[in-house]
Amino acid sequence: MTSTSTNPVPIWRRVLPPVLALVLVGTLGAALLRPRSGGDAGDKLLGKPAPTFALATLDGGQLSSAQLRGQPLLLNFWASWCVPCRDEAPLLRELSEKQSGKLRVVGVLFDDKDKKGMRKFIADYGLSYPNLLDSELKTAIDYGIGGVPETIYVGADGLVKSVDRGGLTRERLSAGLKTIGVEF
Repeated sequence: MTSTSTNPVPIWRRVLPPVLALVLVGTLGAALLRPRSGGDAGDKLLGKPAPTFALATLDGGQLSSAQLRGQPLLLNFWASWCVPCRDEAPLLRELSEKQSGKLRVVGVLFDDKDKKGMRKFIADYGLSYPNLLDSELKTAIDYGIGGVPETIYVGADGLVKSVDRGGLTRERLSAGLKTIGVEF
């Protein structure tokens, strides 16, 4: 009778892969959720014409950047799964209600495939401004969006005046709006 001995796998070989995976996921998550400033692709748009788009609305219509010309525009890239987006939604609702006729507020859904979740988010926060589906992320890429929420401020002249990354506060929203001549 021969004896086969098996050497037990050292504990570090069993623990290291899940620990490395956890560190990687945590690092990527933190990078996506923190507000970013300076040097991002969206900053290259400052002072330049806003990229054009034509996107479907949730109700099957279509809205294009050409239809929005001539008025200051706030483009907010968001997703129904985004926690900071939930925090800023009441601010954006208030803004769209108070500035109706002076400012166009438009939401652009970023990397969100859950139409039921989108509709629930819009209903839960009472958002009455248009929300567009960027299913191929072409508009997000054109605007240099790296994550959500991100807000682009476009002047009545069609030029990008400011880019805000991360969840909005009243102060940051007011500062961005001033760049397009809107008081809040």
